[in-house]
Amino acid sequence: MEINLSIDPDLVRKILTEFIRSEISRVGFSRAVINLSGGIDSAVSFVLSVEAMGPENVLAIRCPYRTSSPDSLEHAQILIDQFGCPSVTIPITDMTDALIAQEPEMSDIRKGNIMARARMIVAYDQSESFKGLVIGTGNKTEILLGYTTLFGDSACAINPIGDLYKTQIRQLARALRIPDVIIAKPPSADLWTGQTDEGELGFTYADVDKLLYLLVDQRYRPEECVEAGFGEKFVRSVIERVRRNQFKRVLPPIAKLSSRTVGYDFLYLRDWGT
Repeated sequence: MEINLSIDPDLVRKILTEFIRSEISRVGFSRAVINLSGGIDSAVSFVLSVEAMGPENVLAIRCPYRTSSPDSLEHAQILIDQFGCPSVTIPITDMTDALIAQEPEMSDIRKGNIMARARMIVAYDQSESFKGLVIGTGNKTEILLGYTTLFGDSACAINPIGDLYKTQIRQLARALRIPDVIIAKPPSADLWTGQTDEGELGFTYADVDKLLYLLVDQRYRPEECVEAGFGEKFVRSVIERVRRNQFKRVLPPIAKLSSRTVGYDFLYLRDWGT
C-alpha cells in the first residue's frame, strides 16, 4: 500500500511563519527564544522563527552537557552564523550533576529527563531576559508517541512544527535549505553518549510515520493497518504507546466544582471580553 506523506513545502512554510508571527504578536511580544540543539527539529523551528520575526528578534540557546556530542554545538553554530541571530551558550552540567549526585545510580532515562528539564529552565529564564516567547521543537511523531519529557522539551509557548511528522520535517528542512549535515545525521536528543531516537524507540521514523498517518489522520482501525501490510505486534505496540501517553498531550485535569471551570467551560479569550 502506497502511503503518501508528501507536503507542499512552500505552502507549509508560509502557513507556519505566519502562525509564529501572529501568535507571538497577539500576546504582545515581538521576540522568540529557542533551544537550538543542532538537530533537525530545532533547526526547522529556528529557521521558521527567523523568517517570521527577523534574525535580530530570535535568541538561539545552546545548553551542552558534559557528555553532549561536539557536533551538536557545531551544527547549532552553523545556523547561528548563517542567520546572524543573537545567541547564548549556557552549559547545564553543574545544575544537572548537582541533582544526579544525590542518587548517582539513577537510570539514564532519569538523567535524561533532568537534562531536558534543565534546558527548559534555561530557555524560560532567557525568555524573561530577552522578552521573547519560547518556541517548541517537538514534531507530531514524538508528540503522539509521548517521546518527550513533560515540562522539558515539550514545554513551550507555541509549537510551529507539532503537526508535521518526522518524515515531513525532513521535507521542509530541505526546502528551508538547512545544511545536509543536520538533515542526514541520526535523530538524537543527545541525552547520553550514543543515544539515538530510533534506537530507543525500537523502530524507524519512516515506518512509524506511515502507521501513525493511517491511525490518526485516516482513522484506520488496527486490523485495517495489518491488512495494509503492518505487523500486528507493531500496530498494537504503537497504539498502546499513543494511548498511554495521552496525559502528556493535555493540560492537567482539574476537578470540576463550579459552573465555569478552567479547561471545561472557561475556554476562549472571548470569555473575558477580548
